[in-house]
Amino acid sequence: MCQSLVNKYNVAGPRYTSYPTVPYWNIETFSLQQWTASLRKSFNESNATEGLSLYLHLPFCESLCTFCGCHKRITKRHEVESPYTKALLKEWDLYRAMLGGKPKIKELHLGGGTPTFFSPENLNFLLSELFKVSELAEDYEFSFEGHPNNTTEAHLQTLYDLGFRRVSFGVQDYNIKVQQAIHRIQPFENVKRVTELARAIGYTSVGHDIIFGLPFQTEEDVVNTIGKTKELMPDRIAFYSYAHVPWIKGNGQRGYKDEDLPSGDSKRHQYETGKQLLEEAGYIEIGMDHFALKKDALYKAMQNNTLHRNFMGYTASKTQAMIGLGVSSISDSWYGFAQNVKSIEEYYHLVDNGIIPVYRGHILNTEDLIIRQHILNLMCNFETSWLNDDLTFDELPEVLIKLKEFEKDGLLEFGSKQVLVTEKGKPFIRNICMAFDLLLQRKKPDTQLFSMTI
Repeated sequence: MCQSLVNKYNVAGPRYTSYPTVPYWNIETFSLQQWTASLRKSFNESNATEGLSLYLHLPFCESLCTFCGCHKRITKRHEVESPYTKALLKEWDLYRAMLGGKPKIKELHLGGGTPTFFSPENLNFLLSELFKVSELAEDYEFSFEGHPNNTTEAHLQTLYDLGFRRVSFGVQDYNIKVQQAIHRIQPFENVKRVTELARAIGYTSVGHDIIFGLPFQTEEDVVNTIGKTKELMPDRIAFYSYAHVPWIKGNGQRGYKDEDLPSGDSKRHQYETGKQLLEEAGYIEIGMDHFALKKDALYKAMQNNTLHRNFMGYTASKTQAMIGLGVSSISDSWYGFAQNVKSIEEYYHLVDNGIIPVYRGHILNTEDLIIRQHILNLMCNFETSWLNDDLTFDELPEVLIKLKEFEKDGLLEFGSKQVLVTEKGKPFIRNICMAFDLLLQRKKPDTQLFSMTI
């Protein structure tokens, strides 16, 4: 990759799991009443035909991984599992009562935190109770994040019996020095054990998460990690850039110095080397940061133009509505976003008093919906168009002027009322999306809100 392009485009920018991005939500005018109205509208439009997605945030971890920017609570006290499980079911009851119909679950994901912190028995109770009062779509897809060190055969079998067929394991990097820096010690043998167990039980999609740009990480470390990964050939791989956001409260990223991190140039070399090795092994790049074998549903979704992106990342199918349960979870009605409170104690208090535990959000206006679709098109398909009047907007001419700079650098091409990202431009997709981000253009942040794009 050209060093001058890295220098030019290595700026702070969103990862675009939503538009508007969270820092640009209009929280002053947002209300719980507006949120529930937007979700009811979406539910009535789409539940019967496609169902909805459900995300369950399980926030507990036994130790702090210092690379992680997610919301979690560190504890070794497993008695926290039962009250939290009951609170999730109460929150689901609140949503069901508000929606006034039986939700059809098409997609369900357990994230965290560490979902496998919870015992198989408590996970079985949580999901069995949830399914009793819900309908399952014919083509449902259930997935969860497993920690290689504590995911047991009982975890895998219990969730498989409940309908789970996809699991992702956090690998990050196999170099012990890097693992010590990020406080995530897990030998290859542990990853091999759970990967082979999952396949033996019958999971059809096993994923590994690998990060580049970690403290003390070198290009040789990436080569070594991908070499070991190829021994196991997971069905899909998330190969993504470490997001250095030490200013976010509650993460452990102050445990090492900025100078311990690879430079932007080194990170790009790590990515390019890793990408080449993955493609040589038969993996196809999907959207941003993801790779999959041709047999995996993510690859098939890309081929069929059904790839979707939301707060759960890339998914193989789209649902208009996504409900997040648990502390800090974010929900998406397509017409609005809502985030739950981040304190477990406050979360318990609200659901115990019959209140949906949302504390902030954003209702999308007409312009937001148009820009959201353009950014979604770019993130999933590396192209977007304004052939139809419903995808035009007043500031489109100014956006096209900004895009001319990317065209000059060979990162995109213009068609008839459309733009197509080139192969050279794919690593810069976040930058290209930023040209469409009208809220970001109108109000540049005074402080750094986002991780670097490169």
